[in-house]
Formats: sequence, C-alpha cells, structure tokens
Amino acid sequence: MVQGRRFGMTNGHQRKGAAWWYGWGGLLVAAAIGAAAGASSGGISGALMMVGLYVLAVTLVALARGHVSWALLRNRGTAALGAVTAFALIGGAAAVAGTPADAGSKPAGTAAATSTPSTAPAASTSTPAPTTSKTPSSSSSSSSSAPKFTSSSTVAAHTKKKTTHAAGTALAALAGLTVKGRAAKTGYDRDAFGQAWFDADRNGGDTRNDILRRDLINRSMKNWCKVLAGTLTTDPYTGASIRFVYGGRSEIDIDHVVALGDAWQAGASAWPLSKRLALANDPANLLAVDSGANRAKGDGDAATWLPPNKAYRCRYVARQITVKKKYGLWVTVAERDAMVRVLSNCDGTATPAAGSAPTSAQPPRTHTAAPAPKTTAPPAPKTTAPKAPAPKPSSAVYYKNCTAARRWRCADLPRSARLLQQTGPRRGRLRVSRDADGGRCRV
Repeated sequence: MVQGRRFGMTNGHQRKGAAWWYGWGGLLVAAAIGAAAGASSGGISGALMMVGLYVLAVTLVALARGHVSWALLRNRGTAALGAVTAFALIGGAAAVAGTPADAGSKPAGTAAATSTPSTAPAASTSTPAPTTSKTPSSSSSSSSSAPKFTSSSTVAAHTKKKTTHAAGTALAALAGLTVKGRAAKTGYDRDAFGQAWFDADRNGGDTRNDILRRDLINRSMKNWCKVLAGTLTTDPYTGASIRFVYGGRSEIDIDHVVALGDAWQAGASAWPLSKRLALANDPANLLAVDSGANRAKGDGDAATWLPPNKAYRCRYVARQITVKKKYGLWVTVAERDAMVRVLSNCDGTATPAAGSAPTSAQPPRTHTAAPAPKTTAPPAPKTTAPKAPAPKPSSAVYYKNCTAARRWRCADLPRSARLLQQTGPRRGRLRVSRDADGGRCRV
C-alpha cells in the first residue's frame, strides 16, 4: 500500500496528477503548433518535427533525473529508447520536408544552370527561368496602382506549366515573346513616332477621333468624323463613367496600351519611321481612358504600373501581349514575371484580336515648295526730267548783280516802284522792280 502511494497508485490504478496532464497536453500542443507551421507541406512534417523535439527534451530530462513517471520512463534504459524514438521522428520530418511537393517551387532550370553555362543569346525567343530573388517594385507615381510582386518561385511554377496552356490564351502567347533587358532610352522623342493622330487608315478622320467614336456612346458629331461630345460608360482603368465634351476640361485621353517610351526601349528604336507610325496609330494599341490614370502610367510597363481597376488587369495585360507579339517587341524579366502573376488568377484569358491594321504606315508626304524662278526686271527707261522754268520773281527778288537782273524782261518782274541799294548784311545784292505804270525796268 505504501509502494502504491509512492507511485500515485490507488486500488491498482495510477492516479493522473498535474504532471500527467501538463506532460501529455504539452505534447499535443507541440504537435498542433508544428502542424500549423508546416501547413505548406500538409502539416505532417511540422507536426513530426515538433513532436520529435518535445520527446527528445523529455528523454533528456529522464536521462538526467533517472525517470519521468508520467511519460512511463521509469529508468535510464527506457529514457534512451525514448531518445532513439525522438531522433526517428525528427528524421522522418526532415524526409517529408524534402519531398518533390516542396521542390516544385524551385525555379525551372536551376540545376541546368549550375552545371552547364547558358550559351543562348540575349535575343533568344525561349523564356529563361527567373531568379529566386524577389522582383523589386518600382517607385510608381500612383501607389494605389503599383503592382505588388511575389517571389519568383511562384512565377517559375507557372513557367514550368506553360506547355499546358491552351492555344490562344494570353499565357501561351506570353511564352512565345522574347525576353531581354531594357534598352537605353537615348534618342527617344514623341516625334520619332511620326505625326500625332495621323490618319493612318485614310478614312478622312484622325486617329484620336476614330477611337473616341469607337469607345464612346451617346455621341454628338460634327459631320461624321469629329466627336463633339460623348460618354465613356466604364473607364477601363478606373471603372468610372466619364463625360467628354470637345473644348472642355480634358478628362479623357487616348492611351497607348504599350507606351511609346516602353516600345522604344523594347526594340522600336531600330525600326523605320513607317513601323513606328503604325504602332502609334494602331487601334489595337489605343484606348479612351481617364486622363489622370493615363498620366500616372506614363511610359510604364506591366512591371511598374497596372490599372487601379483590378477587374480589368487581366485584359490589360493580355492586350499588351497581343501588341508586343504583333510588332515583335520584347519583354523584360520583371515585366514577364508581373504578367504571369496577373494572369495566374485568370489562366483562360484569351488574347484580343490584333486587328487588321498593318504594321507599316505610309508617312505623310512632305511638300517642298519649288524655288521661284529668277526673273530679271527690265531696266527702267531713261527719262530726262524737263527743266523746270525759272521761277518768276516775287515782289522782292534779289540778284547777285545788275547783269543778272537785266536778264529778266520787264513783264516778268513784279510791280514795284524802284530799285533799292542794299546795305548792311545784304550789301552788294540788288532788288529789281519795275515802275508802277508797267514801263521799263530799273536796275
């Protein structure tokens, strides 16, 4: 009876004391914590690891004290057996954690990259595996529309499944795009893409009005080609309804889905003017959108800007893929990863039609006025001005001397009484006049 009390026995049964409850309860709590921590692998490896560590800790205590009664470790022999069991549990947890289910998140092609250096050129059309580092987010001018990036392991998982994408989907088309680094923006200018809103389809209306006529409803028109007013029922970028009035506040812009600056850095810098002009005026690359969202986008690609309207992001990325495929533009690794991340939420999104617009447009002819023919004006006829008649002397005409005065006839002289001899400042000059009766002259 004394022996029974010593080991907590009453009538042949062991009494469950506080140590028993704490000990086995702790084991269950450790298993639950391990299962929650290892949820990514089904919870098995985490639970085994935590149970193994817990058992190992208990056996170490039993080895030190000689026994742990609640765990049935009555001596050091059973404690040693418990330690072996703990190591077995820990090893099993490590084996479960190393199964292919976890290895599936490795980037595609990592083993090949470590054993054999890549010899593919940068312009290869195959899609290289992304690195395991996270793609840095850009400092977009609109924090609400800046995409949030996940690690490249998620992208790699989708890349490994690219052969299963159905033909015609955006993910299948993305797999066919060339992946390269971004080229320099040196030399970029809007004028490098030709005349803004050039009438590329020769329908008599400029491209801007063509897109407004396509995207707006309840339109007011001038003739058939100029939109004076209309309503954008649902703006693709913001989801808002916007009213357009010609000449009023600019609330609607025509956006290039693949921005011209982005195209310049993805191959367009080497194009002829005719191809750049076609891209800038291709209806497949143009949308009527909210002006504020368009200006926040700037020249950004999918890695640096996405529409604030999340419901439109899949179609936005799919349209970018269509345009880049049509014109042979490449994507960067960060851009490709961002597109995969968006499309992973809508695997079946189809690429929109590329349209019938050609990839080359005839630039407007520049008319240079012919130089005017050189004409030699005929020489002016030589004319001899007639000699003006000598003026008739007034009532007080002065002559240098008497000889000069006698040259005039009396009839030409004014009526006066006499000839006066001048003195003072005019001394030596004579004034001639005739008699009051009109007779002979006096000098």
